[in-house]
Amino acid sequence: MPQGLRATYDRAFLNVQEDILRLGKMVDEAISRALESLQKRDQVLAQQVIDDDDNVNALRYHIEESCLALIATQQPAASDLRAVMATMSIVVDLERMADHASGIAKTVILMGDEPLLKPLIDVPRMARLAKEMLADILDAYVKRDAKLAREIADRDDEMDRLYRAVFDELVEIMAEKPGSVERATFLMWCAHNLERIGDRVTNIAERVVFITTGDLQELNP
Repeated sequence: MPQGLRATYDRAFLNVQEDILRLGKMVDEAISRALESLQKRDQVLAQQVIDDDDNVNALRYHIEESCLALIATQQPAASDLRAVMATMSIVVDLERMADHASGIAKTVILMGDEPLLKPLIDVPRMARLAKEMLADILDAYVKRDAKLAREIADRDDEMDRLYRAVFDELVEIMAEKPGSVERATFLMWCAHNLERIGDRVTNIAERVVFITTGDLQELNP
């Protein structure tokens, strides 16, 4: 790429990357507020999480349009093209993470005024892990660190372990107390949404590896 075009591309892609980080921050906040709404049974906060998802969607489409404009005007090749194409995939996974946070908030509203079936222990741990994995994978994306991306994908095993612990405990409670099925199911939905966020982080890790190596492979089958 000629030097003048390189400078133009670098500036444009830096803007896209900054938007990705801004979107990641919005997703992080959505996870935090969704968990808080569950812990406090705060339906007003839950509705806020749901309403704010429109802002996430708008930024997603803006980033996608910016990437398409980059392809059309700068005609990137090789690693530059991989970075743009991977970013278009990453932005979708980030937007889906916000959908999962919104899913928790919608569950809080469905629960109404019913008390929680049990104290929340592993679900907050899952939320903390989701936020840590999200922050770290965005760092790996900016640094183009394939090694870090692979390590983060491996941490999804811990997310799966926590989810299985929640699931098994709730199944046991339902077996002992059939009247608790609905409330147990609500908590399962919340845990499942957090587990899916871990899967989305793994998807992003795969794209980071693709940007840096050109290899597209499943990291946590």
